[in-house]
Amino acid sequence: MSVAKNIEISSSSTVSFEDAIKKGISQVNKTVNNVEGAWIKEQKVRISDGNITSYNVMMIVSFVIENDSTDLK
Repeated sequence: MSVAKNIEISSSSTVSFEDAIKKGISQVNKTVNNVEGAWIKEQKVRISDGNITSYNVMMIVSFVIENDSTDLK
């Protein structure tokens, strides 16, 4: 049996949405094991003087919770 958990995170980049997603996933992987996927919930940009200054994403990251030696039945 496996159980998954979801966490919501936000991440930003001055380069692109893709870079913001990669940075967010990279940070999550530093502290969470078994990351299996992410759903991009929201994308937005910040604008100053008519120019995009940052790309922001809100995402839900899914990971499998590790089982201990006793399986639940």
